[in-house]
Amino acid sequence: MQKCLIAAPIFALALIASNLSAQTCKTTDADKTAVANALRTLYAGATVDDMAQIHSVTSPTFYAFDGGQQYSSIDDLIKVVKTYQDQGVKFIWNVTKPQVTIHCNEAWITYVNDGSVQLPNITIPTPTQWLESAVLEKQDGTWKIVFFHSTRVPPPTPPAR
Repeated sequence: MQKCLIAAPIFALALIASNLSAQTCKTTDADKTAVANALRTLYAGATVDDMAQIHSVTSPTFYAFDGGQQYSSIDDLIKVVKTYQDQGVKFIWNVTKPQVTIHCNEAWITYVNDGSVQLPNITIPTPTQWLESAVLEKQDGTWKIVFFHSTRVPPPTPPAR
């Protein structure tokens, strides 16, 4: 009986604490915008090789699946992008049609990256789409990309003659 008298208040306090935690977990449409903007910031930084900007929106535990490869850090992924850029390849990336789901300090986003790739000595960029997704975590009030995945959409097949 004495154990029940001790356990009951502890259980009640735990229940109250979990309810308080759930009540303080509020998200807004501004959070959804911030999640999409984190990806836009990543692309803006990658376009001009600004590692500080890239690190401002990526978690130290970042990893990715891109182009059939696994990357264990944002630096490894950006090295590959930079190799192409150093060869004269120009990328345009755009976050379009974002679908953001948020639960407390975790978010996931899916979107169409509607951009282009311009090869060296080619004057017209090739329109390119990627289907992309990411998982983000709110760290110290800022949404950070923890996981990123990109799959290139194959170009349309020309109609048969």
